[in-house]
Amino acid sequence: MTELVRRHHHALEAAGHRLHAEHLLPPRAAAGPTLVFLHEGLGSIGQWRGFPEQLCAQTSLPGLVYERWGYGRSEPLVGPRPDDYLQREAWDTLPEVLETCGVAEPPILFGHSDGGSIALLFAAAYPQRVRAAISEAAHVFVDEKCLVGIRRARDAYQQGNLREGLRRYHGDNTDAMFRGWCDTWLRPDYRDWNMEAELPRIVCPVLVVQGEDDEYGTRAQVDAIAAGITGPTELLWLPGCGHIPHHQARETVLAATERFIAGACANIDP
Repeated sequence: MTELVRRHHHALEAAGHRLHAEHLLPPRAAAGPTLVFLHEGLGSIGQWRGFPEQLCAQTSLPGLVYERWGYGRSEPLVGPRPDDYLQREAWDTLPEVLETCGVAEPPILFGHSDGGSIALLFAAAYPQRVRAAISEAAHVFVDEKCLVGIRRARDAYQQGNLREGLRRYHGDNTDAMFRGWCDTWLRPDYRDWNMEAELPRIVCPVLVVQGEDDEYGTRAQVDAIAAGITGPTELLWLPGCGHIPHHQARETVLAATERFIAGACANIDP
């Protein structure tokens, strides 16, 4: 089914940077919101491994997936990332991406890890500009398990295996991309980063997806999201699953997400 989804590659400018994006158009696309996919802190379009195409095909909705500044085929990162880089992506870059790509109707956001945090921040800042959000393995504060996981990733990167794997997707961006993620989260002053105060402004439906064995997060992240959001919240808790549920439990995530999206679309005013 997914090979029938048409993919249109293009470059765009947002928040002063050149970004790489793809529009996804399934056969017999239905009228409805665009599914916008926001990748993880080491992610890219290729690392979704076809998940956006599958979800667009199953829902018959168009999709947009793009690589943030410093990732994949987007403009290389220069210098360290600021402590508020997630907020800047949500408040400044994503609105420009949507406008430039012609996404006029409030979209449904699917964000993984850093992308999940960005989706929540956008939904909080622009409550009238989002139909619904799927938050997968997101963080709303810094906890010790996250830092332990990042230190392990740093060790794997220094040993070479992780670096070579990421280079397939990020090319010459790889070292700056990894440092921009790893060094930011491990800075002592970043330990105080917290976005829980933003959550009560989220009024759209939110599906929270979390693997029980996530290497970077605990149940406390999920509980904080569920307790903080004002709008309706659903939880997909996945035993035996790690940090990437859309790969590690793909069929379960696809089925739950398709059902959630159908409900969100059913509530759209005619």
